[in-house]
Amino acid sequence: MEHRKLGSLSLSAIGLGCMGMTSAYGPPADSAAMIALIRSAYDLGVTHFDTAEAYGPFANESLVGEALAPIRDK
Repeated sequence: MEHRKLGSLSLSAIGLGCMGMTSAYGPPADSAAMIALIRSAYDLGVTHFDTAEAYGPFANESLVGEALAPIRDK
């Protein structure tokens, strides 16, 4: 996976937009399925996960945080 610099961070050139996981396109998706999706994306090299307070509020950050908790320090 190609990476790009964002300030002092190095992020994957391809990111995963997480808005639709908790809002915007109907009812929230199944949490377990979305956690599996986020972790699969990470396993494929994705390190840029797009979230915002507006997608909840805080529901999206909670979901992404739970999904990334085991790999947060990597």
